[in-house]
Amino acid sequence: MSATSSAFTSKDPYRLWLLSRLGEEFGVKGAERIIQEAVLRRGWTTGRSLGPRDVVAVLQDVYRQMTENGDEARADRWLQDASRDLAKLAETVPEPAAPQEQAGEPAGTRPQVPVPAVPVPQPAAWGRRAHDLPLMLARVHAQIAARSLNTIRSDGTLARLERAAEWDMQAAQAEVRRWETEALLGQLRAAHARAELADQVATARAQAEVLRLNIRELEELPRPGQNAAAQLAHARLTLTQTQAFLDAFAPLVGTQDADAPLSMLQLDLHDARFSLGVALHPDVLRARYGLNVALWQAGEAGEEAPSVQEARRALAQAEEMAGAQLAGTLNAARSHQAALQDLARRALDLETRGDKLARAGGDALSRARLGLEWRQVRAAARLQAGRLEEAVALLEALVGEGTQGTDAPQS
Repeated sequence: MSATSSAFTSKDPYRLWLLSRLGEEFGVKGAERIIQEAVLRRGWTTGRSLGPRDVVAVLQDVYRQMTENGDEARADRWLQDASRDLAKLAETVPEPAAPQEQAGEPAGTRPQVPVPAVPVPQPAAWGRRAHDLPLMLARVHAQIAARSLNTIRSDGTLARLERAAEWDMQAAQAEVRRWETEALLGQLRAAHARAELADQVATARAQAEVLRLNIRELEELPRPGQNAAAQLAHARLTLTQTQAFLDAFAPLVGTQDADAPLSMLQLDLHDARFSLGVALHPDVLRARYGLNVALWQAGEAGEEAPSVQEARRALAQAEEMAGAQLAGTLNAARSHQAALQDLARRALDLETRGDKLARAGGDALSRARLGLEWRQVRAAARLQAGRLEEAVALLEALVGEGTQGTDAPQS
């Protein structure tokens, strides 16, 4: 290992783990080169400590490189094994909260972590923008956690609390990510609601065209029977209702909004990296902080102390709930992905059939009915695409590349 690397890996456990893991595959120099390329490509601060999400990003880079070299099966096995081992590491080692020590610092000086700035809003009327409060509080808690860690590191009598404080800071940062993701989900849901309305308007227009052609056909029957008369009355009533819907909602959307391409996320939802979602869940990190505080308070009693045993039970419960939440989100995402792929195929098939029918000179009513079915299937596909995008946003908030707090100005 180079002198530069050894300067920070002693306080950079995730980088050290990554160097060891990649070194088995590519040698020490190759491992250092891969990490350096990832740092440059993503614009990370040189020499900063790496966290579990950063390691996930580098593992994904290596996986893509291995698959491009043609050994996809071996690459899959390698990534699965590495991701599982990383999840185990994340259960026992908090994400480093310290920047690289600067040259010229006195020996033994503990590096201080950057304290995130929190914009202080003006007092607001009760109930105004109340949905912003959780994120505001989370950012304040992250700021407090950073200051607490700095205080502990500057006071030798509190040295045994440092590990607990590191878990506290990681939990606070995860809570910020949680509420930032909620804000993102709010924006996604609003965009998806607009797209769904556009699809409903386009479908209603297609239905109105079918109804008008059907009414014309029924009106032109030479001898309409009782059944035809009932069908005609029902078609006229449905057309009136459909037109009322269009009068109300068509002005709210653009005519081309429903023709935007489908969003087809290509993501392996069986990737082992998602197993990190339990270890990095905010509630699990908070429970680990509680356990470390309990161990500090227990002193020599250690694991036998009732408070420590209670903290371990709380941690196990948090892990169980986080695992159930992760499994539910993954299963929902997989279900949406499968439904989207099926509906996209059906929409493409209907579009092909419509083109063939038009070239063959099919009658207007048959073409309109096929167009209506295509609109309905495409709207259902867009709905599944939106739900998939929302589920993936939740997953990426847990195990995706993290930027919160990692490249803040060094203090």
